[in-house]
Amino acid sequence: TGAGAAEYGAPWQAPPGPEPLGALVLPVVPGPRADWFTPEALRTLAAGTYRVSPASNRIGLRLEGPRLERAYEGELPSEGMPLGALQVPPEGRPVVFLADHPTTGGYPVIGVVPEPALAAAAQASPGTPVRFTLT
Repeated sequence: TGAGAAEYGAPWQAPPGPEPLGALVLPVVPGPRADWFTPEALRTLAAGTYRVSPASNRIGLRLEGPRLERAYEGELPSEGMPLGALQVPPEGRPVVFLADHPTTGGYPVIGVVPEPALAAAAQASPGTPVRFTLT
């Protein structure tokens, strides 16, 4: 008559979907804290291929891939975070802030993804390749 108790306790899993068709290419405007990174970090950002992490959500598109090396250690005082901010936590993997992003943060922002490109970023599923183009 109904589903067994074991079915209610099972975690939900998304059905398998198609493989990503191609890389999501996001423009990025360097700054406001690009000076906190080595010159090589901007080259790595532009030349590297990242993948959307399963840890992504409405707050941010977390990326797996090449580390972005800092020129300075430590953290910044909290400052305003715009929609599309490309913040880099201490482990060096960038996060693109989306709709529910925090209003302030203490990690340096290497650049900002312009708002028109964020709709595609918000729809990217885990495993989607991501590349950045500096504008």
